[in-house]
Amino acid sequence: MLFSKAPACGWLVVGLGNPGLNYARTRHNVGFRAVDALAEKLGVKIDRARFRGLTAQASAGGEKLLLLKPQTFMNNSGLSVMDAARFYKLPPERVLVLFDDISLSVGRLRIRADGSAGGHNGIKSIIGGLNSQSFPRVKIGVGAKPHPDYDLADWVLSNFTGPEDKLITEAAARAADAALEIIARGVPAAANDYNGAGPQ
Repeated sequence: MLFSKAPACGWLVVGLGNPGLNYARTRHNVGFRAVDALAEKLGVKIDRARFRGLTAQASAGGEKLLLLKPQTFMNNSGLSVMDAARFYKLPPERVLVLFDDISLSVGRLRIRADGSAGGHNGIKSIIGGLNSQSFPRVKIGVGAKPHPDYDLADWVLSNFTGPEDKLITEAAARAADAALEIIARGVPAAANDYNGAGPQ
C-alpha cells in the first residue's frame, strides 16, 4: 500500500498567546482571540492537538487553511509554527500571524508583509523557527505602557479594562476579516483597507 501524502494546506494562520485560563483575557493573548474569531467565522473550532499547538482545518477563498494556536507559551511560539510549516511545506509568505502590538492604541490594526520582531518575543521566535522575516502579519493594538517605568512583562500580561475588552473583541473580529482579505486579495489590498482601522 502506498503512503498517502500529507493533506494539502495553502495557508497557516497563527494566533499568538499563552495557554491557560489565567492568560485568556490578557493583552498578550489577543492573537488567540483573533484566530478564535476567524475560526467562528469559518465554522470550525480550534481544538485538535497537533504541532505543539491546538489546530483546526478550514477553507476560505478556495484555499485550505490550518488555524494554529501554539501551546508552547509565547516566547517559544516558533517551535509550533516551524513544525506546522515544515509538515505542509509552506514558505514563510504563506504563514500569517495575528498578534498584540503595544505601539498601537487599543483596538487599532496594522498589516505588514514582513519585518523585524520589534521587541515581540513571539515574533522573534517565529523568525528563528522559519529562518525568515518574510511572513505577513496582522498587528492588533493593545496600548502602550501607562508610564516608562512600568514593567513590560507585567503590562502585556495584564487584563484589559472593561471598555478596552469590548474594543478588543471588535478588533479581533476585524483582524479575522483582515486575515481573510490577505488570503483572498493579498497584503497590499488588506493593508489599504485595514491599516489604522479601529477606534480613533
